[in-house]
Amino acid sequence: MKRIALGIEYDGSQWRGWQTQPDGHTVQDRLEAGIRDFTQTSIRTMCAGRTDAGVHALEQVVHLDTVLDRSPQSWVRGVNSYLPPSVAVRWACEVQHDFHARNSAVARRYRYVLYNNAVRSPLLRCRAGWVFRPLSLEPMRQAAQFLLGEHDFSAFRAAECQAITPVKTMQSVEIEQRGDLFVFTLQANAFLHHMVRNIVGSLVYVGKGVRPPEWMRQVLEGCDRNKAAPTFMPDGLYLAKVIYEPQWGLPQADAGVPWPA
Repeated sequence: MKRIALGIEYDGSQWRGWQTQPDGHTVQDRLEAGIRDFTQTSIRTMCAGRTDAGVHALEQVVHLDTVLDRSPQSWVRGVNSYLPPSVAVRWACEVQHDFHARNSAVARRYRYVLYNNAVRSPLLRCRAGWVFRPLSLEPMRQAAQFLLGEHDFSAFRAAECQAITPVKTMQSVEIEQRGDLFVFTLQANAFLHHMVRNIVGSLVYVGKGVRPPEWMRQVLEGCDRNKAAPTFMPDGLYLAKVIYEPQWGLPQADAGVPWPA
């Protein structure tokens, strides 16, 4: 029995999230159908982190167990031949039997792309969030600094979140401006349900001047979801990278932004 890891890219706008559902219209359902068609066997996958409806992935990581002996290139080309245009296997590699896509991950990196212009862009529909009021970069960067380190992130946690603890370690928060695009990159050991979208929504409040940067600290310390901004739209959210120790031998490169800068 071999354990195979796959790197998956997908456009989440056409799917009802990652996790399998009875109607079968999820990324996991479609990926496993493609794997079944390629291998002629029913194989279950385990992902690094479930994404919601409308959320994309530049690199989701899954593992599966199989008796088939195929090269990494064969896995990529073979499975992709059975997948729709919105889902693709980017890479494949054989890993040790104790590798686990979720439990072996040491960090996750999410990227949110936000279009800031008075007029919405049809070409960025489902690819980027949109705010028509002008945003100020520096106040958002100042507010983001309060999020760094280990905190109780209950203020940014969805009511239906099933995580055992709301305490997470935020390793980095970077905000870049590229013309009319703002790119928010957050990396933590793990994230709560809706945590990134709730944080981005609150940073946008600061960027619009609705709240000062220090408000972010007050919200974080208050641990009250009702004090933070509403959950931001899923359109611009990307699971950018799942980080593992080098010992597992997985590709290390970051996929960057979903289009050239």
